[in-house]
Amino acid sequence: MHAFATLDIQKLPRDVDALLGVIGDLHHQYSTILESLHQQLQNLRRLHFGATSEKLSGQPDLFVHTEQLPVPPQDLIDVRYQRQRKGRPSLPKDLPRERVEYDLSETEKAAFDRLERIGEEVSETLEFTPAKLTVIEHVRAKYACHKDGDSTIRTAFAQPSPLPKSNAGAGLLAQILVATFADHLPLHRQELIFRRHGVELPRSTLCEWKLAAGELLAVLRAPLIAHTLAAPRLHSDDTTMPLLEGGRGRTKTARMWGYLGAGARPNETGGWVDYPRSVVFEFTDSREGKYPARFLRDYQGYLQADAYSAYDAIYRAGKIIEVGCFAHCRRKFFEVAKTQKTPGLAAEGVGWIAKLYRIEATIRDKPPDEKLKVRQAEAVPVLANFRRWLEGHYPTLLPQGALGEAFGYALNHWQALTRYTESGILVPDNNLLESAMRPIAMGRKAYLFAGAERGGHVAATLYSLLGTCKLHGIEPYAYLKDVLRRLPGQRIDRLAELLPFNWKPVA
Repeated sequence: MHAFATLDIQKLPRDVDALLGVIGDLHHQYSTILESLHQQLQNLRRLHFGATSEKLSGQPDLFVHTEQLPVPPQDLIDVRYQRQRKGRPSLPKDLPRERVEYDLSETEKAAFDRLERIGEEVSETLEFTPAKLTVIEHVRAKYACHKDGDSTIRTAFAQPSPLPKSNAGAGLLAQILVATFADHLPLHRQELIFRRHGVELPRSTLCEWKLAAGELLAVLRAPLIAHTLAAPRLHSDDTTMPLLEGGRGRTKTARMWGYLGAGARPNETGGWVDYPRSVVFEFTDSREGKYPARFLRDYQGYLQADAYSAYDAIYRAGKIIEVGCFAHCRRKFFEVAKTQKTPGLAAEGVGWIAKLYRIEATIRDKPPDEKLKVRQAEAVPVLANFRRWLEGHYPTLLPQGALGEAFGYALNHWQALTRYTESGILVPDNNLLESAMRPIAMGRKAYLFAGAERGGHVAATLYSLLGTCKLHGIEPYAYLKDVLRRLPGQRIDRLAELLPFNWKPVA
């Protein structure tokens, strides 16, 4: 459209063939722009009115090609999801139980000559006891001490709160942090909840407690980062974090970078040992490439990330090996396929990638050496056919169109995308980290922005610790309460003992 608007009629060639060439170029530009606008419109409609699941409804009809290209798999598009109806779930066995017994009344018993109890019938109901606030009086014994004619006064030591000059206990601080960063409750809602329990805690007080507790926990970042960077493989991604600009009354787009360590290593007996997973988030005021470069300056190994150009310089240094993400690749095909009434090349692309994930499903719980064998035997031939299919169709597409971009992404990043077949400790996508970053997006919708850089750094610390807890199935409130209670007296050379995967609660 822009090309037509700036067209100078006086400069058009008078030769018919040259004029036809100009018209052809303009038509190509117009078609590209129209396809791009149509794709954006369809994506907006699906964003507001469509399903969020990345599943296609319907089976793609395969095109009849004049070239002998590999045929996409025909049985791998998930057509629909059938919800399985189950009975009422059983209640967890580890929950505390209270026994309430029921017996026949005296009148009912008097109606019989003799009663013999032969058993009982037991049914269970799940009950809820609301949270309660308790004031704990810390009473320190005070002595008048005398020795050799001198006297002094000594008072027993106690540290009621992890925070100096604060009356907030470890349990209350842990509740505020979990409510904010795990349950996504803004402070004004927490203020109302505490008011219902009979205590006025202004949000300004809650905010200061939250920040101070997060800064106390920040001493665990260094050992957590060291552990993450020592992992056999590393995942990286970033997401937005709006930051309120002081004095301007508006926000700017800051970033939250995520780094997740995982994988496995061989042990002395020839087996494999899973590396304890961990995730670290770093808050920065922009998306400049210097931030991941700084964080990864001492790292050496596999790095799985999207195709953000800031990583290119990191890969060129040679210490870090690029691993691509097939979830990103699939998403580009899916975004096109979802808007098409008649399944075509985009749906076929999804089918090729589904075949690769079908292979992965069969080896999910296998050790890395077995995964490598299966990938080399089954996934590598599928990838070879997939690439032939991509190369066969790509010349027929508009490079700037949405489908052309999907094909181009796959071909341009082919080496990184297929690197997972070279090692059994790798995975085909970055979904593990994307799942760990989801709480940030959910929290962003609740509290909207970070009020200052101080709050952004505290959020990074809490999302790191709580995200690592989630990776290991650790209940976050119990963890934070115990760590906040112990941290002021913990030796600096033993901080790693308080990381979630090393944590052992003290009664």
